[in-house]
Amino acid sequence: MGRRQYGQFCGLVRAVELVGERWALLIVRDLLVSPKRYTDLKRGLPRIPTNVLSTRLKELEAAGIVQRRVLPRPDGSVVYELTEYGADLEDVVLAFGRWGARSLGEPGPDEILTPDSMVMALRSTFRPEAAREHPDVRFELRLGDVVVHADVASGAVTAAVGESPAPDLVIESGPAVRALLAGEISPEAALDDGLVAITGPKELLAAFTRLFRI
Repeated sequence: MGRRQYGQFCGLVRAVELVGERWALLIVRDLLVSPKRYTDLKRGLPRIPTNVLSTRLKELEAAGIVQRRVLPRPDGSVVYELTEYGADLEDVVLAFGRWGARSLGEPGPDEILTPDSMVMALRSTFRPEAAREHPDVRFELRLGDVVVHADVASGAVTAAVGESPAPDLVIESGPAVRALLAGEISPEAALDDGLVAITGPKELLAAFTRLFRI
């Protein structure tokens, strides 16, 4: 089956034709975090059929959104990465994720959190205006098996997968982190109820909820 054509001369229509097929934007989301091998993409999107992943990558390559690169020896692996044109989707993906987060409830029994999706969640919910009060601070989040970190400096955030080398605050939580970011539960109540555990100054948890907000 060919790709959907909407028959309209419109930038939005062209965008939907390029990245509107199922899974395409999630592939872009994960590549916005870092270049990845095919197996990395499959691991981060465990429910995508292998034939669909291959097809989407070919389509994104043909559209000039994704390109392949061979890593230097001794690795020599092929990785997929966004082109400059593809990287221009970052603001779109962040805005779309921020909009969608407003409709998130509790995670379903078959819904998972991935490191890449959490990194993009931190990027999309970051409030730069709040960084004036907290110009330099480093957070590490431990959400079950998912560990990510976010460094706030000079009014911007850098978020990535893995531990922070020198966190000012380590936050351990689970699904309650969504309620915390949505302002449905206060930092004090989250700590008192055992929904969140921290290592570091308690006041930095309040700072976290001001810097990152759904």
